[in-house]
Amino acid sequence: MGHHRVSTARLITRHSILPLDARHPLTQRALLDAQDMHRLVMSGFRGWVADGQRDARAQMGVLSTWSVDLKTDTLLIVVQSRITPNWTTIPKTALRAPVTTQAIDQRIHEGDTYTFRTVICPTSTRRDAKTGQSTRKRLPHTQPERVRQWIGQRFQNPAEPAHTATGVHRIGAAADPAALAVRILPPVVSDQHQGLKISRAEVCGTLTVTDPDAFLAALTQGLGRGRAYSCGLLLTRPG
Repeated sequence: MGHHRVSTARLITRHSILPLDARHPLTQRALLDAQDMHRLVMSGFRGWVADGQRDARAQMGVLSTWSVDLKTDTLLIVVQSRITPNWTTIPKTALRAPVTTQAIDQRIHEGDTYTFRTVICPTSTRRDAKTGQSTRKRLPHTQPERVRQWIGQRFQNPAEPAHTATGVHRIGAAADPAALAVRILPPVVSDQHQGLKISRAEVCGTLTVTDPDAFLAALTQGLGRGRAYSCGLLLTRPG
């Protein structure tokens, strides 16, 4: 049987906005090391899942994105979750303003148009030419045009299935890749995890929902790799 489309879906989630002082030691560590940023985001969800579970973030539906304004020394983190976080562990001295949380209850219809922003970790796999072996090497996309191709594979025109022939998950929305604004961001790294380097790109534009069920999955599960390190959260506003 083929993929059954639904004409509407419903997004129920919560967004937290964390305005942080970039000069505070807690924030400085998070900006310097991706693992510390991950810990900062996850600090709001202690006790919901037993310690040590590898899929704790996914169980709680935690996705995040951040941006830093070096002129004003402000780090702004947006955290999405399916449960209510507790941010009282963050020192008040680290906050530029109180943390705010917002409950989201949004109906998604086929044909809805949204403006969107997302920070993604766009990569592809290729055979390792150095070893000549059949193992595949994951390479980052560091050119805007390659990023447009990466996300273009995930757009979903009407009547297209939820997966491409190569198994890529489509996101239930259509857009013109050529019209997207793409900015290559500096990678984030971690000294605590040898070799950890997350390539990043910001993508902004307008999309139209073609499959509300698949679009809901993209909103709640995120896009691509690096979702534990603040990649993949798709933020939308009605267009």
